[in-house]
Amino acid sequence: MSALEGLVVRRTTTAQQVADGLSERILAGVFKPGERLREAAIATELGIARNTVREAVRMLEFGGLVRCEVNRGAVVISPTPSTVDELYTARERLETAALARPLTSEGLATIEAAFDNLVQVAASHDQRRIVEADLALHTAMVSTLGSERISRFHAELTRELRFYLMALSSYEREFEHPDQVVAEHEPIMAAIRAGDHDRAVREASHHIAMNAERVQRILASGSVPG
Repeated sequence: MSALEGLVVRRTTTAQQVADGLSERILAGVFKPGERLREAAIATELGIARNTVREAVRMLEFGGLVRCEVNRGAVVISPTPSTVDELYTARERLETAALARPLTSEGLATIEAAFDNLVQVAASHDQRRIVEADLALHTAMVSTLGSERISRFHAELTRELRFYLMALSSYEREFEHPDQVVAEHEPIMAAIRAGDHDRAVREASHHIAMNAERVQRILASGSVPG
């Protein structure tokens, strides 16, 4: 049986359809960590142009699901407990640094808008949209630091975080319980609205630590490809 069996390319943004199909198979463990994604073979099997596959692979790289290595091309990432720990530690440092500072009215409005969007998107039960809205809220928090360099670094973390949040969402089926997704962020938002920086930092640290612990538990169970 081919790893690509059942992947149907529809006539709407072919590269995106291929990227979606490949990402689903990576998250499901069909493509193993460290395995190469052979663009020519994928293009031949699907009957599409190699350039289209190359564009799809770039989308996967942007989403943190593959890495491009010299002489090997695109390979599926290999999550380990240490990489998860490093990723979430970096995330915690950036987000708490942002919340420890007084917010401008503009910064608060940015965070509120991102939270409102999460509330609306959560009701859609659309897994990908919920994960994107979740990440966008945390990105909004970091953006209040006002540093383009830090925001670029956080964007790099976010691309990899997307992989783990998708896995977490799939495993716990959070998208079926939108109230839970929103509720997890309410304590942080309450502290931000109250202008209580210390509490906001504590709540954000707790939120990130709990998410990291859940991902580590799923990774240990073998439910995250790894």
